[in-house]
Amino acid sequence: MNKSILHLDLDTFFVSVERLLDSKLNKKPVLVGGTGDRGVVAACSYETRRFGVHSGMAMKMARQLCPQAIVIRGDAGIYMKYSDMVTDIIKNEVPVFEKTSVDEFYADLTGMDRFFGNYKFSKQIRETVIKETGLPISFGLSQNKVVSKVATGEAKPNNQIKIDVGFEKDFLAPLSIRKIPMVGKVTAQKLRNLGVHHIKTLQNMPLEMVVSVLGKNGRIIWNRANGIDSSPVIQYNERKSISNERTFNKDTIDVKKIESCLSAMGENLAYQLRQGNKLTSCVSVKIRYSDFSTYSKQMKIPYTSADHVLIPLIHNLFNKLYNRSVLIRLIGVNFSHLVSGHYQIDLFDDNLKRLNLYASLDNIRNRYGSNTVMRASTMDVKSIRNNRNPFNGEPPILLAHRKQ
Repeated sequence: MNKSILHLDLDTFFVSVERLLDSKLNKKPVLVGGTGDRGVVAACSYETRRFGVHSGMAMKMARQLCPQAIVIRGDAGIYMKYSDMVTDIIKNEVPVFEKTSVDEFYADLTGMDRFFGNYKFSKQIRETVIKETGLPISFGLSQNKVVSKVATGEAKPNNQIKIDVGFEKDFLAPLSIRKIPMVGKVTAQKLRNLGVHHIKTLQNMPLEMVVSVLGKNGRIIWNRANGIDSSPVIQYNERKSISNERTFNKDTIDVKKIESCLSAMGENLAYQLRQGNKLTSCVSVKIRYSDFSTYSKQMKIPYTSADHVLIPLIHNLFNKLYNRSVLIRLIGVNFSHLVSGHYQIDLFDDNLKRLNLYASLDNIRNRYGSNTVMRASTMDVKSIRNNRNPFNGEPPILLAHRKQ
């Protein structure tokens, strides 16, 4: 039986939500993202794209390219609310679906043709989303995830495409090699150096040649260019790590400010571990200097989710890693090697009073928000915190359509 994979993608999602909230933004150039000098464009309207603006671009550059654009910082909570609305609609309509970002979904409709026409059924889902949320959405339908994703991109804005079985190569052939998922700027330039600008040329190249040029990823890219993909729709992926990063508005050597950020990151990540009943046994700290050189250091520890264990360790790793002769651009903290489990009492260091304190603090945060209670030393870095449980199967909102 041929598979039938549906790919759905909300068009310029953050911008579309902002336009629902304020109709004055309709048909105007809009940018959503960080508003500081180091801010990044999280979403941009189609009106800005003819100026060369795209998501993932530095906001400073986007403003220079399109000075008439309206810049909005955005509200992650509101975006998640609308994302959840769309998720609920899809969940109620399809047997198996995968949410790959805050605005992107796959659904496996294989075998449903005997009851419904899958293209007609997909149109009904799209129409339901538009009617109930007011958000524009596009879809691609084919026999695999890669072709469906590319088809959605070609259908935009606010449209739909079906690629019949056997016509995958013909559909892909005239498109730019940059349309292939996994082909970024570096890979595209290697192919262009060989005179490969369109997918058709790549389709006609011997597999061995592609592998010799692109290495181990060459086989995957060649298969995708030929419309070959067997990756399944995965309903849920277990998180293997959680992390937090902060890019400073200006490069800094203000150690007090940096240490406040590290404490806030450790405090919030430990809270997230406890939300998901998780423990970590590996902590790492990352530093990116003003010259963009990046270093990290990690340490294995007994499984824990306790602030008083993790925060001092984070500061210890930072002190070992920090080169005080260079300004810092970015810092980050990562917890990995996660397992399920509740916090274990250390017979020598812990007591019931401390454990009850954690439980009380978490209850307050769950009820009133993560910024309602915090260490005094971290009061100036509230934007690091959030109440979202990273282990609920939902993708991180800040990764929505961001170019890496």
